Formats: sequence, structure tokens, C-alpha cells
Amino acid sequence: MKRIELLAPAGDLEKLKYAIAFGADAVYCGMPDFSLRVRINRFSKEDLVEAVEYVHKQKKKIYITLNIYAHNQHLEKIKKHILFLKKLKVDAIIASDPGIILLIQKYWPQCEIHLSTQANATNFSAVEFWKKQGVKRIILAREVSLAEIKEIKTKTKNIELEYFVHGAMCMSYSGRCILSKWMSDRSANLGDCSQPCRWGYQEIKKMNVVDDQKRFEIKLEEDRHGTHFFNSYDLNLIEHLEAIISAGVSSLKIEGRAKSAYYVAIVTRAYRAVIDAVETHCNVSLDKIIQEQKIELDNLVHRGYSTGFLLGREPEHNFENKNNPAKFQFVGEVKGEENNLNILRLHNHISKEDMLEAITPEKNIKLKIKKIFNSEKKEVTVADGGHNKKYYFEFDQVLEVGSLIRKII
Repeated sequence: MKRIELLAPAGDLEKLKYAIAFGADAVYCGMPDFSLRVRINRFSKEDLVEAVEYVHKQKKKIYITLNIYAHNQHLEKIKKHILFLKKLKVDAIIASDPGIILLIQKYWPQCEIHLSTQANATNFSAVEFWKKQGVKRIILAREVSLAEIKEIKTKTKNIELEYFVHGAMCMSYSGRCILSKWMSDRSANLGDCSQPCRWGYQEIKKMNVVDDQKRFEIKLEEDRHGTHFFNSYDLNLIEHLEAIISAGVSSLKIEGRAKSAYYVAIVTRAYRAVIDAVETHCNVSLDKIIQEQKIELDNLVHRGYSTGFLLGREPEHNFENKNNPAKFQFVGEVKGEENNLNILRLHNHISKEDMLEAITPEKNIKLKIKKIFNSEKKEVTVADGGHNKKYYFEFDQVLEVGSLIRKII
């Protein structure tokens, strides 16, 4: 049986390395001009060169997103980018625009093409169509249910299926939203969504609402499909992985290129643990492992969790725009060791009295702070994040480089 792939997001080179370290079989990333993540995407050409080399050295795979809906002015740049990716020997390109797919086949005929979820493949006939166009893998639309996955797999052969199992949900069909372009002149379909669906709105008269900055008054209409904007809960399918795998999905995808390295590490590790338990039929109860990892996922900041469309229901919406309060705060990364001191890069404030945990790919480790030293090696009682200065921590143990540090709130 072929190993089930766990596919993790990489918003930058550092996050990519954490995704690999915490259990991903493959990562996906892209450069701002061609990917559906513009403002929070830090990849440069130089970064991609290093990323491909790093991932392949780890014997993992790297897929590059080229999934904007291109206009004429994009095509020449896309051609050059395809030739660049060919030279790098990336493992696949993720695309949705038929024109881009034609360009890939013209300039790199041997390239493995994965159909982006933006193409919203929701039925077996669509899967067959894209297979005939030379697509190797279909990233199914989020709107596809478990029963539909099974039927698609039964009625299509020799094509891989990929499915989102965790992360933010767009309220628009397969993410093809025009609200952002209309309201802020930033196109979601060119990777620059301003997320107006998550803005706050107030009712100003019956069936009319205005956003929290009083820029747009909108007549609120609802039909049998629900409202056409509002804040979706986050997707969490960790309890359903065995069923999804049995249905024929070969790659399980995590959303979150805009999230922190800590988020990527925790989510990747959680899904890795459950996938491994499903595949190996380990002696430890699968339910026990799922419950342990559910707790870890609940410890993250999220908008509330939903099973999305998987079970054939319409997903719930978070109308109050409330975030689940996290029990921990991500505070730092272990960057090295010197004379039994842990060298930390800090993201948030730490005081000597804080209760800390180290997060590693294998386990969580409770820590006791003995001493804190600043970048000049002077002992201090507090350390602040948000800058590039190093801090030196004496814990009750020396940690491995790459461990992540969180504190109990």
C-alpha cells in the first residue's frame, strides 16, 4: 500500500523547515507574483533554490503554487517562472487556470501538474476531464463530501486525489470570491484577498448592514444556501482521517501559509501522529491518539472548528467572529546551544516566573527557567521578543536546535 502523504504549508523558508521537521512528507509554497498568497508570502527565487535543495536532501517533496487566474500581462512572466521551476526540478506545479496548464505543458512537458482546489473539481466527470488534460493529481474542492470522494475514486482510475483536512475555510465556493476586489480593489483570485468576509458588520436598518469602518453598506440577502458572506469556522478533520484515507484520498493537505511556524509545527505533528497510527495499526488505541492530538489543536488560536462539507452538511459560520482563546502563547525558537545555555530567538515576552514548554517533533517538555541572560550575557529577569537579538536561557535541560517554546497563559 502506498504511504499516505501529509502535505503542509510553507509561508517562508523557516516555516518550510519546521513543516518537514515535524512530520510533513511534502510541502507547498510559491512566489508572491504567481501564488494565491501575496502579502504574507516571503519566498524569493533564492529562497526557492534553497528550499528545493533542502527538501530533496530530506527525501521529501516540494510543490509550487502557480494558481492565480492569469490575465494577459501575466503570461510572459509565467513562462519564465515555469522555466525557472523546471531548472530547479520541483516535484509538481499546482495550477487552476487552463491557460497556465497549457503553458506548463508547452515549456515543461514532463512536469507533474496538480489541479488547484480553485478549479473546484466536485465530480468524477470533472476529474476525468482534467485527467485527459494531463493532470496527475486533483485537489478536490472543499465542498466535496466523503460519499462523493468514494464515488469519484470508484469511477476514476490512475489519478491521485488530494483533500484539505485542516485550516481556515473561505465562505466562497472553493475560494473563488469577488468581495475583496469589489470592496477594496484587491483580488482574491490574484492572491491579495483583504478578507472582507471576516470584517465586523453592524445592522443599520432592517436587512442592511455596514462594515465596522463604515465603508460599505450592504443589503443582506439570504437564500436556501445561506448568506453570501460571513466568517467561516476553521476546518478540523482529525477525527475522520481513517475514513478519508479509506475513501481513496492519497494526500491530506493542511491550509496555513499565513500562519506561524508554531502553528505549522503543532498541526503537522498532530496529523502525522494520527496518520501513522492509521497506517501502522499500532497497539495504542487510535481513539486515544486522536484525543491527545485534538487537545493540541484546541490549544491553538482558532475560530472554532467544523467538519466543513465532509459529512454532507453545510458548514457552520462563526457569526460572532470569536476566536477560541489559546491556552499557550508561542514565545520563541531554540537556535543553538552554548556552554549548556539555550540560545533563543524570541517572538513574545518571557519572565523568569513563566511556566514554559518545549515543543519537539516527538513530545512536549516542561521547562523550568533557572537564569536568563541578554545578548551581552548579563543576567536579566525578563526577555522581550520582536527583535533579532539573542537571549541565553539556562533551563533544567539543554534542548535540541529547532525546539519551539511556548508559555502557559
